[in-house]
Parts: sequence; C-alpha cells; structure tokens
Amino acid sequence: MIVEERVVTFIHSLETENSEILEQVEKEALDSYVPIIRKEMQSFLKVLLAMKKPKRILEVGTAVGFSALLMSEYAPADCQITTIEKYEKRIPIARKNFKRAGKETQITLLEGDAMEILKGLTGSFDFIFMDAAKGQYIYYLPEVLRLLEKNGVLVSDNVLQEGEIIESRFAVERRNRTIHSRMREYLYELKHHPLLETSIIPLGDGVSVSIKVREE
Repeated sequence: MIVEERVVTFIHSLETENSEILEQVEKEALDSYVPIIRKEMQSFLKVLLAMKKPKRILEVGTAVGFSALLMSEYAPADCQITTIEKYEKRIPIARKNFKRAGKETQITLLEGDAMEILKGLTGSFDFIFMDAAKGQYIYYLPEVLRLLEKNGVLVSDNVLQEGEIIESRFAVERRNRTIHSRMREYLYELKHHPLLETSIIPLGDGVSVSIKVREE
C-alpha cells in the first residue's frame, strides 16, 4: 500500500457509480481475479480524458476490456480506441464486453505480442495508456514515443510496485528483481527523456503521466 489505507478508503467512499455496463464488467473481473484499474485510477483517468479530449487512443494491455470501455465513455464520442492483448483466454471476454456495451465499432482489439503490433502500427495517437506486463514497459517505450504525437499524453499504470520500487533490489524477492530493475529504468527514462515532461504520482499502485513536449 503506497498511500495509507484509511486515506484510500475515504477516497473510495466519495466515489460515484460508473455506468451499469462498467459496474458489471468490473464485478465480473474482480470475481474472476482479473486485475483491472483501481477506483482512484479510474477517477484520475476520467479527469485526464476530460482535459485532453483525445481523438485517437492506444491502450497496451486490454485484459477483459474494462479500461477501454471506461475510456470510450469519457473520451469524445468520435474517439477511436485501439487496444492490444496477447492473453488468449481474455481476448474473447474483452470482445464480448465490447459488443454488449455496443462499442465494437469504436474499440479495435488487436491480438498478439504487443511489441510486434506496436512496430507495425502507423499514424499517431494523442493518448496512450500503458497497462501491460510491467517488465516490458522499457522495451515498448521507443515505439510508443514514435506513435505518440506532439502534446500527446502517455499514462503508465502500476509503476511503483506496491512501494517496492524504493527498495534495494536485494530487498525485493528474487523472482521480482528483474521487473524491479526494469521499472526503475523505465521511470528514470521517463523523467530524463528529452521529448517528455513527466510526473510520477503515488496514486493506486503508482501512475506516471508524460507529455510529449517536442518531436525528435
């Protein structure tokens, strides 16, 4: 827990309900132990979308489609969303959720390895949401920056690893050390990259918000 649990509980107590379909998808995901974005992250994402009003969104990591559906509701009505997922068991669930929400024409789901798909994408996006395998963020970054237009927003979720990111790698369980070192490298790159202005926020499991302030 990055923020004191009582503070998080209080913030949650102020939340309003999402749409019926989002509430259903969230409940089904949690009942099936599928990780989705936390309540406080949902609110933060809604605010960012209201501020940016993106027209083309790219999401890396679909899971069962909850965050893509949320973004579809809070982005402009003509916004097109492209989302990438590799895990075969979750893909049909995401497609079903998009269809039951009536969003199958607004949300395009690309199946396969995120790196390979990113390399093949053309055009640009004004909002990119990174919520995939944490150890791969650093490798996705060059392609993500290529696809992100100037003044575009990159949001990366779960970047503080329940607070473990501040620990020495030797204080982290051996099985988590590779992700730990790669995430530290990713955050350093976000903060020092000449094309980006980045803020790292201890919200949820940690989120970074980056603006592409110039082209290469």
